Amino acid sequence: MARLMRVLVFGVAAFNLALGLTFLVAPVRIAPAFSVLPIGVPGIAAIRADFSAFFLCGAVFALVGAWRQDAAPLRVPLLLLLLGIALLGRVVSVAVDGMTPTTLAPMGAEFTMIAILTLAYRQFDGSARTG
Repeated sequence: MARLMRVLVFGVAAFNLALGLTFLVAPVRIAPAFSVLPIGVPGIAAIRADFSAFFLCGAVFALVGAWRQDAAPLRVPLLLLLLGIALLGRVVSVAVDGMTPTTLAPMGAEFTMIAILTLAYRQFDGSARTG
């Protein structure tokens, strides 16, 4: 089970790493896929900085957790609610603004990553205590 969790967490990390790097090097290309439109150079800089930080932070700590098979680094995307706050923001948006055809896919991705990281956290935390 621990091996499966490592593979799944590496997958979460790779997904976030790819997104983070794309926001860093090609923010204008990827932003519309997230329904974000940059306004001038300051808008591009904000997207490059904020989206890259979010995805790369999650990726780095997921990678460290999977590599070390250690629950502690997974606290960053989980217990500090990096992904949870993102999902909460989407839930608030649904409550305030309503559903659109593109609402559920990102919510599903965030929920799936939270589930994988939570299962891995529990698995790695148990491994640390017994092994």
